[in-house]
Amino acid sequence: MKIEEFFDEVLTVRMTPERDALDIIDQTLLPGTIKRINLKTKEEIWEAIKKLRVRGAPAIGVSAAFGIALLASKIEASDFEVFYKEFKENKDYLASSRPTAVNLFWALNRMEKVCQASKDKSIEEIKNILFEEAYKIQAEDVQISRNIGEIGFKILEELKEDGEPIGIETHCNAGTLATAKYGTATAPMYIALEHGWKGSDMHVYCDETRPLLQGARLTAFELKQAGITTTVQCDNMASALQKLGKVKVIFVGCDRVARNGDAANKIGTSLLAICAKHYGIPFYVCAPSSTIDMETPTGKEIPIEMRDSEEITSMWYKERMAPEGIEVFNPAFDVTDHDLITGIITEKGLCTAPYDKAFEKLGIC
Repeated sequence: MKIEEFFDEVLTVRMTPERDALDIIDQTLLPGTIKRINLKTKEEIWEAIKKLRVRGAPAIGVSAAFGIALLASKIEASDFEVFYKEFKENKDYLASSRPTAVNLFWALNRMEKVCQASKDKSIEEIKNILFEEAYKIQAEDVQISRNIGEIGFKILEELKEDGEPIGIETHCNAGTLATAKYGTATAPMYIALEHGWKGSDMHVYCDETRPLLQGARLTAFELKQAGITTTVQCDNMASALQKLGKVKVIFVGCDRVARNGDAANKIGTSLLAICAKHYGIPFYVCAPSSTIDMETPTGKEIPIEMRDSEEITSMWYKERMAPEGIEVFNPAFDVTDHDLITGIITEKGLCTAPYDKAFEKLGIC
């Protein structure tokens, strides 16, 4: 399959041509079933974000932008204040779906600013402007991922040895399924294909990523579809793999980066970084600048979403795999300390410690 055909097949989120529904791949059904679903109500959009039918910080942001534009298009009002009141209610409702992914709030806040800036226009004009802004956010996300991919590809070129596939490890899914296109952590691999590399020039090791298995179900699925050599492993096998010298570089995504460079990503990422530090493997966080929260000083201040216990005790099994009534600790994310991170790749450039100064130099504020 050609790379562009692959992207067309797995496009994560889009509006229907009639602009009457948000069209997404239901990622909870992958890899066994590729099914697109249409979301038309605020409850359907909220549930899709909350239940990870659409997931990944950039994709959540694009979905939120399209979602709020769609909901705004259904508001029946001739007066701006009446329109804005319902717009704000819808915005606050969607914002309650996922507390950690900063892109959700970033996109919704951007859409609100556009709405407020257009208050002197007719309601119909405002509705069209909101859709136009959502399409801009989608196009910008594609370019952001591509820029991240180009920087990551240069790192791959520097590390690759002639005649040998380069071993790459990744965690969770920061792939094209998590963005509008390319992904963040997978963007270097896809850009490599666009630059003429073969899928066999890379060997990507996907951490299974418990408890929701996004690495096994999603990253492995999309990389295999793209023709890239891929291996799945359980999370607790990462140290054994790295000790064998199979991994030359690690790329992960993130949901929020604090001002000091601490990065919140899917649970298990910090363990991967600790192992990488021990074995001397470069560890890069691929982070759109919208995920960098300069108002949050360190990772300690990043709110961590706690998930339902059933995701661990029973969700993936025919029979319950833990005793009834047992307490469960199930955080969705952990925070990787900045001193474990080799570099943070943004669309504006590669940042290294001290990260606050690097972010400021790139104009991220």
